[in-house]
Amino acid sequence: MPMNREPRVVIIGAGVAGIATAVTLQHAGFNDFTILEKGSDVGGVWHWNRYPGLTCDVPSQLYQFSFAPKPDWSGLFAPGAEIQRYLHDVVDREGLAGRLRLNAEVQSAVFTGSSWCITTSDGHELKADFLISATGVLHHPFTPDIRGLDSFAGDVVHTARWDDDLVTEGRRIAVIGTGSTGVQVVSALQPGAAYISHLVRSPQWIIWAPMDLGQAAAIGRFLQQRPRLHRKLYDVLLWGSGILADITTRPSWRRRLVQAYARWSLRTQIRSPELRDRLTPDYQPLCKRQVISSSYYRAIRAKNAELVTAAIQRVTPDGIQLTDGRSIDVDLVVLATGFRTHNYMRPMRLRGRDGLSIDDAWAKGPRGYRMTAIPGFPNFFTVLGPNSPTGSISLHYSSELTARYITHWLRRFRNGEVDTVEVTEEATARFNDDVAAALGPTVWNTGCNSWYLTDEGNVDLWPYDRKTMTAMLSRPDDRDYHIQKGGGW
Repeated sequence: MPMNREPRVVIIGAGVAGIATAVTLQHAGFNDFTILEKGSDVGGVWHWNRYPGLTCDVPSQLYQFSFAPKPDWSGLFAPGAEIQRYLHDVVDREGLAGRLRLNAEVQSAVFTGSSWCITTSDGHELKADFLISATGVLHHPFTPDIRGLDSFAGDVVHTARWDDDLVTEGRRIAVIGTGSTGVQVVSALQPGAAYISHLVRSPQWIIWAPMDLGQAAAIGRFLQQRPRLHRKLYDVLLWGSGILADITTRPSWRRRLVQAYARWSLRTQIRSPELRDRLTPDYQPLCKRQVISSSYYRAIRAKNAELVTAAIQRVTPDGIQLTDGRSIDVDLVVLATGFRTHNYMRPMRLRGRDGLSIDDAWAKGPRGYRMTAIPGFPNFFTVLGPNSPTGSISLHYSSELTARYITHWLRRFRNGEVDTVEVTEEATARFNDDVAAALGPTVWNTGCNSWYLTDEGNVDLWPYDRKTMTAMLSRPDDRDYHIQKGGGW
C-alpha cells in the first residue's frame, strides 16, 4: 500500500457549494482536483438566473464565505449580478481557474471498483479516486405543461433562462408563478409594463423588509480597514441566523411573532378587503420558503397590474384563457415556475457499486446520510445533498462544513488508511428515521404544498439547528461506514 498518495478528486458544479468545496480542499492541502461546470461561467444559480429584480433574500454580510469576506456590498440585500461577480472574484483570488472546466456537463460517472470514471459532454474522460457532487438544487428549470403554450405568438421566457436582449417596456406581460422569483420579477417589470397580470395558483405570505436599502460606501471602507471587526460581524450574523432555525423547527413564541408580522405586512399594505382576501394564503406563514419584498404589494395595487387567481385553461396565440371564462391579451409570458429541486446531480448517469444507478437508489425519493453520503456509492459525497438546510441555515457555512468533513476521508486515503469508503445502509436508515421524526414539529410540516416536498410528500430539509449540524459533520464515525483497505469489493 503506497503511502502519501495524492487523491484525485472531481467536483461537479461551480456554484456556492462547488467553490466552497474547492477552496476548502485547497486550504487543506489537496490540490489534485478538477471542477466540472456545465455552464459558461461560475456562480451556479447566480449565473443561470439573470431576470429583472433578482435579489438575494439573505443579508449580504451573511451571504459570503468565511474565507472570503466582502465588506463593501452595495446594499443590505445584494442583487444577483453582484453576487455572481463576488463568486467569480473568489475563483480568481483563490487561483481555481486552472482547475476549472466550463461548458463540461457530466454525462456519466461510473464507479469501477476502485475509482470513478467520469465522462463529460465535451468528449473528455476523467479518472478520480473521489467524486464530489456540488450541484445544489436550483439548476433544473421547471416548465409546467400548459395547454397551447407552444402556440403562443409572443415571447415566452423562463426566469432561469432569461434573454438579456428581451424588451419588456410597454408590453402586456403575464407572469406565471409565485414565490420569490415571481414576486421579484413582477415588482421589477410593473413600472414599465403597459399591463402586467400575475397568475398565481396559490398566494404566498410576503414579509416586508427593506430589500432596496443600500449600504453606505463609508461602511464598506470602515469594515475593510477593520477585518477583525468585520469577522466579528459575520460571526454575530451567523449566530443570529440560528434564530431562523429555531423559528422554523420548533413551535414557539418566536414563530408566532414572525407569523403575526407576515399577517401584519399584508393587512397594512393591502387596504382593499377583496384583494387582501385573494392574497391571503390558506396555510401558516413560513410553511413555504418565506418570500421577502418591499415592493410587491405596491406593484400589485398599481393601475397597470392585476392578480389573477383563476386557473389557466389554455394559452392561445395572443393570450391566455382562464377557467372563469376570462381571456387575457398578452404579448410576453414569463415563467416564474421554479425548478425540479429534488433532481440534484441528475440527469447524469451515475452508477455506484455493482452498477447501482442513482435512479434505482432513489426510487422512493432522494435519500442520504447527513446530507453528504449515499449507500451503494463508494468514495462519493454530496455537498448540499438531501436534507440540506436550504430553509434555515447559511448554505455557505453548510458547504464549508461538509467539505471539511470530506477532507477527513481524503486525508486517510492519502495516508494509506483507506482505499474506498461507503456509508452503511443501517446508518442511512437510522439518520432518515431520526430526520422524519424531527420534521414533525417543523413549520414546513404544517400543511402546504411547497418545493421543499419530494414527489413522495416528504420534507427535504434539515430539521435541526446549526450546533447539531456542526456536531454531526465534525468528523466521520467509522461505525457508520464500510471501509475497504488493500483490495476490491
